[in-house]
Amino acid sequence: MEQHDNHPTPASIMQIGTGFWASKILLAAVKFQLFTKLAEQPGMSATAVKTMLNLHCTDRNVYDFLDALTTFGFLSREGLLETAVYSNSIDTDFFLDKKKPTYIGGMLEMMNNRLYGFWGNLEEGLITGLPQNEAKHGENLFTQLYQDPDKLHEFVTAMGGFQMGNFMAFAQKFDFSSRKTLIDVGGSGGLLSLMVATHQPHMSCTSFDLSAVEPIANNTIRHFKLSDRVKTAAGDFFESPIPTADVVVMGNILHDWDEETKLMLMKKAFDAIPEGGVFVAIENIIDDERKKNAVGLMMSLNMLIETGKGFDYTFADFNSWAKKVGFKSTAIMPLTGPSSAAIAYK
Repeated sequence: MEQHDNHPTPASIMQIGTGFWASKILLAAVKFQLFTKLAEQPGMSATAVKTMLNLHCTDRNVYDFLDALTTFGFLSREGLLETAVYSNSIDTDFFLDKKKPTYIGGMLEMMNNRLYGFWGNLEEGLITGLPQNEAKHGENLFTQLYQDPDKLHEFVTAMGGFQMGNFMAFAQKFDFSSRKTLIDVGGSGGLLSLMVATHQPHMSCTSFDLSAVEPIANNTIRHFKLSDRVKTAAGDFFESPIPTADVVVMGNILHDWDEETKLMLMKKAFDAIPEGGVFVAIENIIDDERKKNAVGLMMSLNMLIETGKGFDYTFADFNSWAKKVGFKSTAIMPLTGPSSAAIAYK
């Protein structure tokens, strides 16, 4: 907790306690596609924004909404109140304009449409140890998602946006010089394979996921014009072996499951790679002291909300599992923000 001259201060308590206010302001702006519209027409007045978004609150409410976004650094403003005009900041223009390929708002859309309400039941999740999402009544989360095309598309888009920066960093930082093939297990929209193929012209990559996801991934592959080196393969990694490759990657997969299932999936990855091959888990790896990576800890609680038994983990955890499975050595590679690649060599 924050301290000044050994005197207690409630600043940190109130910042975290009111954090959902700030979150909801951003999520509402994303839902309104405010940043996309301001990218098309920068320098809009609050009155123009009010009309454009069809808001029926008072002008003062609109000023508060836009000025809060300005205070957070999401908008730039010239003038004040009636004379104010608003534009996107550099970050929002790059990452939250839905018409740009760099858009990462899919994760924020899913947070607003699904997770925001579910997290209201965190206490119940902690008391019962049960998921608090669509699966609350005993149905499997992924079965639910994959039966609803709109929810599936939102989920795939969200996962891609959430991990895009990490996939780009991994594609550029990892040494692929002695590798030729890569399988992305649970590859969703195919973005990791596409990033590796983009930055490593000698690599051939396959995005491996359930058949319902295949059309979404194939559309993305066509968009990137990389069909010659990026393919899809349909399959259930619980029911069938992982296709063989020099590199097997799982991005935000292991944390969905309990320890027993994590070990089973790592063993499948071990069996899919040759001697000298590599398994990579890209996640919000929690620091071993469990003191610094707040996002990793919050994501782990999100797995309680989403799956009940899943959890995020430390590199020490990963090391112990890798050793049990039979990997020779491990390494960790920081990516973007709180995320890392946990790497195991066969």
